[in-house]
Amino acid sequence: MAALAPPVAAIRVAVRRALTGLPSDGPVLVACSGGADSLALAAATAFVAPRLGRAAGLVTVDHGLQAGSAQRGEAVAAWAREAGFAPVAVVRVEVAGRSGGPEAAAREARYQALTDVARQHGAVAVLTGHTRDDQAETVLLALARGAGPRGLAGMPARRELAGVPLLRPLLMIGRAETRAACAVLGLSAWEDPHNTDPSYARSRVRSDVLPALVGALGPGVLDNLARTARLVAADNAALDELAETALAAARHPGGGLLVPALVGLAPAVRGRVLHVWARELGASPGALSYRHVAALDALVTEWRGQGPADLPGGVRVLRRADRLAPVTPG
Repeated sequence: MAALAPPVAAIRVAVRRALTGLPSDGPVLVACSGGADSLALAAATAFVAPRLGRAAGLVTVDHGLQAGSAQRGEAVAAWAREAGFAPVAVVRVEVAGRSGGPEAAAREARYQALTDVARQHGAVAVLTGHTRDDQAETVLLALARGAGPRGLAGMPARRELAGVPLLRPLLMIGRAETRAACAVLGLSAWEDPHNTDPSYARSRVRSDVLPALVGALGPGVLDNLARTARLVAADNAALDELAETALAAARHPGGGLLVPALVGLAPAVRGRVLHVWARELGASPGALSYRHVAALDALVTEWRGQGPADLPGGVRVLRRADRLAPVTPG
């Protein structure tokens, strides 16, 4: 018997780990564009899931942004049916008119479609094909934005999205491995032209920045960037737990937060407390930035009688003696 090709074996092991421990009832769904990463993930899931007694379906999302996208979606669906996936869904989404840039709008539409299909079929998880290389790109983009620890933590291996678990089994698998696995399995992967379009920041990082880093520092830089994300994510989890406890202790019975309970906190913990509280008050998570949290922090640590801190969404916070409280309109 011929030995299993290492890339195929590595991806199957990653999928098995991701599926182990999920609730026994309900299928998993693979999000598959037809690119090498998601196609390798789908092929591995088609092999692993039945051996775990697990049903597996597949969803491909047509963003309608490129010529031939509908035909490509149907081709992916036809392959999925032959591979034994059920259910198989092709979902057309509307990207225009959504907030944010084109990448953000397409991502929002895609994830909404995935969670909708997951709920329709009672899926216990959706699997996506993000790889170690995607993680490295995410970390570099976060560094460039000055995003702080949350950005440097990159993409989590698991997150809840609209009540649906989203799993990323391949975050320790390189893009070269997914391409190699497709070649071994005889799968023809689609090359998304957006991945090489220089108008997108991620495409420039992929085509220019990462190759330059690998050339200067060696191929280990990709693993190191992905490892950094995992380490920072673990630190974030610990700090978030401390912040949850601190927030509960700082709440004023009449609403707002007690300043004396905040002053003695470590800055990293206090910042998280203020960030969570600002979101509770209605500040938009997407617009809430470092400067907003810093303005709240100044009311705690550098108060000289200054006026309220203005947060996104028209939220205003004022310090009254030893208490932070939202300003009531009118």
